[in-house]
This record gives sequence, structure tokens and C-alpha cells, in this order.
Amino acid sequence: MRPLLNLLWAVLGGGIVTALEYVLAGLVLCLTIVGIPFGLQCFKLAGLALFPFGKDFDDSRPRGVTNLPLNIIWFLLAGVWICITHLTLALGLAVSIIGIPFALQHVKLAMLALMPFGVTVREVR
Repeated sequence: MRPLLNLLWAVLGGGIVTALEYVLAGLVLCLTIVGIPFGLQCFKLAGLALFPFGKDFDDSRPRGVTNLPLNIIWFLLAGVWICITHLTLALGLAVSIIGIPFALQHVKLAMLALMPFGVTVREVR
């Protein structure tokens, strides 16, 4: 069921578009040395945005000293706007019964987009 949902997500739920946006932003950020950590987070978000079904993120491990300032910078410059985008898409998809699973995935991506540093993406069994 997960492969079918991931395929439908990629085509109908906005998965390809959001993943390409994250990859493009990651490539632009990786052009500078200062932007490399932020670009890597964009690549992590792109992987989850392309095929979110069957994946979850785990932030239960202790966050490092460098993760907090990077999360604050990310939150202020990009996280809020990305979160608002995902929540808007989720609201639009939640209008129909068929779109509810896709809306839940956008909510999951919105939560991760707020503070991605120190979070690991893992497969759900």
C-alpha cells in the first residue's frame, strides 16, 4: 500500500514539485560554505517530501550544541515560510476525503520544516 500511496503522492499530492524545490534550494545553498549545513537539511527534506509514506522522523535523541543556533537561523529565515506553505497545501487537500492522507503528510513535513537540525528520518515498520 505504501508504494501506491507514494506514487499517488508524487503525482497528485505535490511530492515531485516540493522535492524539486527542496533540491534546488539545497543546491543554491551549497554554493557557499556557510550555506552547506542548510543545503544538507534541504536534501533531507527533499527525500522525505518525495516519498513520505512509510517514513517518520525521530527527534528523541539529544540535540547537539550547534543544532540550536542553526535551528534558530533556519526557523527565522526559512522554516516559518516552508511550514506555512505545507499547512496551506494540507488545508487544501483536507477538503476532500481522498486528500486527507496527503494532508497528513504535509502536516508531517510542516513540523519537520520548522526545525530540521538534529532530526533523523527513519523507516516505519
